[in-house]
Amino acid sequence: MFRRYAVLAALLFSSLLLLSGCGGNQPTAQDRFKSFTKAWQKQDFSTMYQFLSSKSQKSVSKSAFVDRYERIYSGIEAGKLNVTIRKSDDKEKKSVPFTATLETVAGPVRFSQKASMTQEPRNDKENWYLNWTPSLILPGMTGDDKVRVHTSPAKRGEIADRNGRPLAMNGNAARIDIVPGQLPTGADREKTLNQLSKLLGVPREQIDSALKQSWVKADSLVPVRTVNASDLDLIKKATQLPGIYKTNTASRIYPDKQASAHLTGYVGKITAELLKAHPNEGYSENSYIGRTGLELLFEKQLRQQDGAEIVLTDAAGNEKATIASKEAKDGQNIQLTIDKDVQDSLYSQLQKESGTATAINPKTGDILGLVSAPSYDPNDFVLGISPDAYNKLQKDPKKPLLNRFTAASAPGSTFKPFTAAVALSHQAIDPNQSVAISGSRWQKDKSWGDYYVTRLDHDPNVNLREALFRSDNIYFAQTALKIGAKNFAADSKKYGFGESLPIPYAFRKSTLSGDGKLASETLLANSGYGQGEVSVNPLHMSLIYSAFVNNGSLIKPRLLMSDEAPEMWKKNVMSPDTAKLIHNDLIQVIDNPAGTARDAKINGLPLAGKTGTPEFKQKQGENGRENGWFVAYNTDDPKLLVTMIVENTQDRGGSHAVTPKVKAVFQKYFNK
Repeated sequence: MFRRYAVLAALLFSSLLLLSGCGGNQPTAQDRFKSFTKAWQKQDFSTMYQFLSSKSQKSVSKSAFVDRYERIYSGIEAGKLNVTIRKSDDKEKKSVPFTATLETVAGPVRFSQKASMTQEPRNDKENWYLNWTPSLILPGMTGDDKVRVHTSPAKRGEIADRNGRPLAMNGNAARIDIVPGQLPTGADREKTLNQLSKLLGVPREQIDSALKQSWVKADSLVPVRTVNASDLDLIKKATQLPGIYKTNTASRIYPDKQASAHLTGYVGKITAELLKAHPNEGYSENSYIGRTGLELLFEKQLRQQDGAEIVLTDAAGNEKATIASKEAKDGQNIQLTIDKDVQDSLYSQLQKESGTATAINPKTGDILGLVSAPSYDPNDFVLGISPDAYNKLQKDPKKPLLNRFTAASAPGSTFKPFTAAVALSHQAIDPNQSVAISGSRWQKDKSWGDYYVTRLDHDPNVNLREALFRSDNIYFAQTALKIGAKNFAADSKKYGFGESLPIPYAFRKSTLSGDGKLASETLLANSGYGQGEVSVNPLHMSLIYSAFVNNGSLIKPRLLMSDEAPEMWKKNVMSPDTAKLIHNDLIQVIDNPAGTARDAKINGLPLAGKTGTPEFKQKQGENGRENGWFVAYNTDDPKLLVTMIVENTQDRGGSHAVTPKVKAVFQKYFNK
């Protein structure tokens, strides 16, 4: 009896072992290959090695496995990997068929394989392991094969002005190199390296570190810094030192330098953060990418696609097969509506100021100039700006890195023609009626408390024309109240307030107030003459003024050259009669002896325009910061409309610091 129970117990124990070995919790060969694939997709070759069968691990050490495939995948710039496991026709389920697509420097590599799996015990547990062959992760590769990558560089697209003159181009820079074996010895060596460090603005520690790199030999060219090829004096001084040489190297060049810096922007070496933000787009750690301005905005169009070919060779170097290939593709050239002459003229007037200017053709919408000052040289950023130089730019109180032409701010009295147009559209005023205004201060009633609207001109009777050329704040504060907050806010939207401008460049939206409403009478009154919370970007202001020469419609701006007919952005925002009336009044701002822009008058070139001097004060009656604005356009066959802002003009006559500058731009453009 005991013997029978012993036999039954043994059978039961064997059954339990069998069940535990074949239970539902044991992974299949397919499950194990899926786990291997997860490590493969991460290019985690160390973990991948753990999935190899014992026989495979005996044929290659872990360090050799990891080192080989990391180098291969790095060399081919392996990226995203997609693996699809197919249905197996293997009855014993010891192989796993799959298809894979691997992104590389030469394009996608697609291949189909069968992964051979074997079951073996390891660490007191039986599991499935992979019988390794290199062709599993790169088609056709065997144990002794090597991988070569041949590259064919392409060119980045260039940026040119309307006449084909380059604003961003491909050229050469000068790389300053050290040949270690030709350096003097002892104290003379120290003296040479210290002189080079000072000349190039490169820390001595950085030079020493470069010379200590493992690949450096006596006859190596060791790069120290790349400088502008036009900096001949610096290059001459550097290469006169023993062991120092110049090597020409390809570089992005910005020939217009500071004048167009904020417009073009610049390219720079891609960072780890940017590389992460652009996965599987063909960028590598050695890539350059648009960092600011048009270089960033049109990165996809400008970017070149270098050609590449991945070739498999045998141990002797004989080519066996081409795994993938991609032809080189140059970037797309971009031609702007910008006129380099206008751009440079605007910058020459502003280069000693803090300010901005835009220029357009008011009949076509072509943007002829976009300038921000002070500025910087974008070539410095491409070549590798030193930390000290960059910190100096960042800490400069004038903020040369700030792009001012995309910003919006209080326009002051340049906003009055807008107020006039809205008032006439609602018949809130009679343009010919004189309004009696007493003195230089006015308030609607005592409910305004200590707040008054002030004006500089004391003319006791003012109509619309006089209010514009004399720039009477009280007249336009009263006009805004006659329009009413609801109508004023609603009409501002018709002119594009609160909207993005219809061009591929990020300008700050113009706003009438913080919330788009005019909640108080004093805010409404202040808004009538461009103060309060009104904020307008200079390009938008130019478009508003374009309505005065386009029968009441705002021209649609364009930054890229086009053969298409000009379009209107906002149609019929005012009647043609209103546009003509205000246009004629704006001529008086310059032609009338009492006009605020009389110093901008040019004999033989009639202009129309409006000045503005927005004030930034903590309290009414106090002295504070002022900006000067001037918007002007030529009236006979209008071809140029300029909006210029100069900051901190409080001690220079406000807008009178701007009018001579705009006048000079018109004189140069029309050769007057």
